[in-house]
Amino acid sequence: MGVRLVWLFLVLAILFLVPFLIWGERLGELFSQEGAVAWLEGYGRWAWAAGIVLLILDIVLPLPSTVVISALGYLYGALWGGLIAALGSMLSAGLAYGLCRTWGRRAARWIAGERGVAEGERLFGRAGGWIVVLSRWLPLMPEVVSCMAGIARMRAWSFFFALACGTLPMAFVFAWVGSYGREEPWIAFVLSISLPVLLWGIFRVIWGRRPDGGEDGQEGIGD
Repeated sequence: MGVRLVWLFLVLAILFLVPFLIWGERLGELFSQEGAVAWLEGYGRWAWAAGIVLLILDIVLPLPSTVVISALGYLYGALWGGLIAALGSMLSAGLAYGLCRTWGRRAARWIAGERGVAEGERLFGRAGGWIVVLSRWLPLMPEVVSCMAGIARMRAWSFFFALACGTLPMAFVFAWVGSYGREEPWIAFVLSISLPVLLWGIFRVIWGRRPDGGEDGQEGIGD
């Protein structure tokens, strides 16, 4: 990864880190497990929609998304809570991807230059799928990677498939945790890391066997 591309990553990370430094502690206290459940319950039958909005707002606010997901699991059970959480998380990432794909390239060129943007396109053309999948369980990185994927114009279908592979396991695991009123055990952490990698790896193997699938490059799956 070139210096210009690293600089672009750092600038995006700082932009997402600033709200955390300003409001992170306060929001963390407000959205504890019990606090998140109480906040969502305040919206009655629309608690599911409030949960989706919270997960979308994670783009600009330092909200503890796994706590929100667990609260949805507590209220709706592992299945429906997981589906609602997955929808909210994917909408959040998709919004970041779309906004940066449409309007972010000019700012990216100003920050990293044409060369830095070109480096990003090559990186996400080769390994974008793996980067998206692995970023879903890292703090701060989901938002940064979604923006970078948009700036690099990673193919939309490839981005959203990788996003689903990374998001669905995490959503269902933490919804399951919440449905039993448990804290986040080590198994949730392990599953939320290993399942996305396994799903994306299986897809890569299956796609690689297709005569028109390709392994890399612009005609492949864009990962």
